[in-house]
Amino acid sequence: MSSTQPPLIPIYTSKGDAEAFLLYPNLFNRNGDWIGFVTPNRDVYSVLGDYVGTLTNDPRITRKRTTSTLKPRLKPPPQPQKVYPAATVPLAPMMSDLSYSVIDVLLDAPERLHTVDSGETRQDMD
Repeated sequence: MSSTQPPLIPIYTSKGDAEAFLLYPNLFNRNGDWIGFVTPNRDVYSVLGDYVGTLTNDPRITRKRTTSTLKPRLKPPPQPQKVYPAATVPLAPMMSDLSYSVIDVLLDAPERLHTVDSGETRQDMD
């Protein structure tokens, strides 16, 4: 069986659900829509270029609960084509507990990773 795309890496929540997929450097939701990108140093940004968090080894996307210094906005890469995640994904690995100062972005702040055509900071239609 030949595949036309490399395998997608599931990104899990702390509850063990695969809520995003990585096809480096791009992140996609469960529908295969683009929701962000990852830098070489594992920082995660939204489709608008806003800092969202960090990709851990678990793999999860985490962020400090309070951030006194925000990272600068980056210019997003060109929007990739939609991907088609597999219907089944491997079970999540055992994950360590997060300290109170860290949140699981996909669980506690999923609105930070939205598609290009949604989100509270998108352009209004005329």
